[in-house]
Amino acid sequence: MPTMTSKQNDTKKHEYDASPHLGANVKKPKLRPVENPIQNNLDKKGPSTMMGVHGVKDNAINTKKSGNISQNLADDMERLKPVAPSKPIFIGKNPLSNKLVFPAFSKEDTLNARMYLKYMGSKRFLDAYLPNELNSLYLYCLIKLLGFECKDRELIRNIYKYVESNESNSFDNLIYSDLSDPLHKKFTVRLIKDLQKAINKVLCTRLKLPNFSTIDNFVDALKSAKQILVLTGAGVSTSLGIPDFRSSEGFYSKIKHLGLDDPQDVFNYDIFMQDPSVFYNIANMVLPPENIYSPLHSFIKMLYDKGKLLRNYTQNIDNLESYAGIPADKLIQCHGSFATASCVTCHWKLPGEKIFSNIRNLELPLCPYCYEKRKQYFPASDPNEETQVENPLKDRILNSFGVLKPDITFFGEALPSKFHKSIREDILKCDLLICIGTSLKVAPVSEIVNMLPANVPQVLINRDPVRHAEFDISLLGYCDEIATLVTQRCGWEIPHVKWKELKNTRYSFRCKERGCMKWCLSNKTLNAINVYILI
Repeated sequence: MPTMTSKQNDTKKHEYDASPHLGANVKKPKLRPVENPIQNNLDKKGPSTMMGVHGVKDNAINTKKSGNISQNLADDMERLKPVAPSKPIFIGKNPLSNKLVFPAFSKEDTLNARMYLKYMGSKRFLDAYLPNELNSLYLYCLIKLLGFECKDRELIRNIYKYVESNESNSFDNLIYSDLSDPLHKKFTVRLIKDLQKAINKVLCTRLKLPNFSTIDNFVDALKSAKQILVLTGAGVSTSLGIPDFRSSEGFYSKIKHLGLDDPQDVFNYDIFMQDPSVFYNIANMVLPPENIYSPLHSFIKMLYDKGKLLRNYTQNIDNLESYAGIPADKLIQCHGSFATASCVTCHWKLPGEKIFSNIRNLELPLCPYCYEKRKQYFPASDPNEETQVENPLKDRILNSFGVLKPDITFFGEALPSKFHKSIREDILKCDLLICIGTSLKVAPVSEIVNMLPANVPQVLINRDPVRHAEFDISLLGYCDEIATLVTQRCGWEIPHVKWKELKNTRYSFRCKERGCMKWCLSNKTLNAINVYILI
């Protein structure tokens, strides 16, 4: 390894010699996380980019439009207004059993009630849905009408002591007056609190569009949309053998044996700075393949080719979008990627592929410019030798000194500034949102679905439903196959080598219930693909 004492004198400035490294599994002394005097000198030359808290919205994103809302948006909002109920809800009493009978609520009832609350406010909602004479059980009915269920088991047991099912019987002689309150006051207080939580949840949650709930609606939107915002997660790469992070077979499940308090600690910036070997002992498990991409990546490229892609916001760090041909100006890598790496000490940057061999060999990749200085702090020779010179600064230097880190965003680092700048502009332009292969559990990316105007259709393509978001359509199944189905419905073709194989697969479907359809392979093979549409 040639000694590099000066960046100006190094004729091979942009090359990286992988020879200086340490095995990632070598036990190194635990050092105190104190200030690095050499790093302080570097910081004087320019601000460090490794600041902020991952998962916290550092910059408030103002989604309010300035004054000139288009007439089309105003018309759409007008059409979204709900219908007032023809009469309040009523709880009847069966004179034969002397038990109460709750009214039955359909999905349409719940959707209209939520919309009425959202657009008319809580006072008008309560006035419209509650009768003049009531007891505490009406509060429970309102909670159920809004689509929620109480989790207090003691409360539920006490309620259903006085209630009988109305599912299998028809009651023609119910009494709707003079209903005494059967519940103790303490349960009434709990119901009041639960109803308030339900109301607040509805008021702060997006409502589904009433006329956008079928695969044909989605196809029509794809054909007409010109500013499609695509938000992708790990599910778009799993068909390539790349594990996701949070499923039962995902990355976090596979590293439980390491004994970490939290599996996410392997991506904790503070831990990396103290002991980078924690990350490099598992980095080979998340190292992306090179020069391959899935049909789903090509589906996004097809949207770009047709002039429909506003932006692809990806939470993935594998950089496979670039291999599919999605241009850099159309791609926001929200959590960074393996495309580049940087020295945590001097911030020297190099192509990420230059450290891939170190990652595969469980080695710490070291910066050639900081290597000689690092050897002074962490000599590889026997510390008992007489020639060993004690360095007074050694105990103040972090183990990460001179270590190269992939430019992926760890917990404890700020998201790239490009994300915040672009999302402010894109949420005002977007006319269709498609979320693919993501559970939307990491903020601030997960908040994008709540930033968009109410009239923008939102579609989920994912293996599992996302319960905490209100998508208009949820297509559940394997991302590649669903993308193929939708593309065929549009009369388009995905530019991928597997397109012929995918398009020749025949699908059949049957309606399970209104708004819920199931797709499967026509030959009924064991690996049948199931797709559900949820509203």
